[in-house]
Amino acid sequence: MTRILVGGIMFAMGLLAAMQPPVNAALARRTGSPLAASSVSFIVGSLALVAVTLALGQGATFSLVRGAPLWQLCGGLIGAVFVFGTVLFIPRLGAAGVIGAMVAGQLAGGALIDRLGLFGLPQIALTPVRLLGLGLLVVGGLLVVHR
Repeated sequence: MTRILVGGIMFAMGLLAAMQPPVNAALARRTGSPLAASSVSFIVGSLALVAVTLALGQGATFSLVRGAPLWQLCGGLIGAVFVFGTVLFIPRLGAAGVIGAMVAGQLAGGALIDRLGLFGLPQIALTPVRLLGLGLLVVGGLLVVHR
């Protein structure tokens, strides 16, 4: 796949991801509990992923998780913190504010991960152009949060 196609797919996934916090916040309003709404979100997502994994005949790969380093198992915990935080803060910042701040933080974190080559990824230099892009996104995130 070309970088442009992959970028387009990721853009579409970003549009989809922008729907998750308001949908979960609506569930939190219905239940009266951001924690319960976050839990339901994870349960539904987990069941869907397990079903797809099994339907694709990849169920045996679950056994390979045994013995994995603890840090490799933290993705779900990080996701739970993310989902709960978005449910908690979307009433205060709105969808654009939550997404803007989150994306700016994700880009800053991604740039640091790339720069240091963390989690087994190759190191990617933090060039002036990348720094400018990061700075512009952080400023954009701040402007969206400001309202």
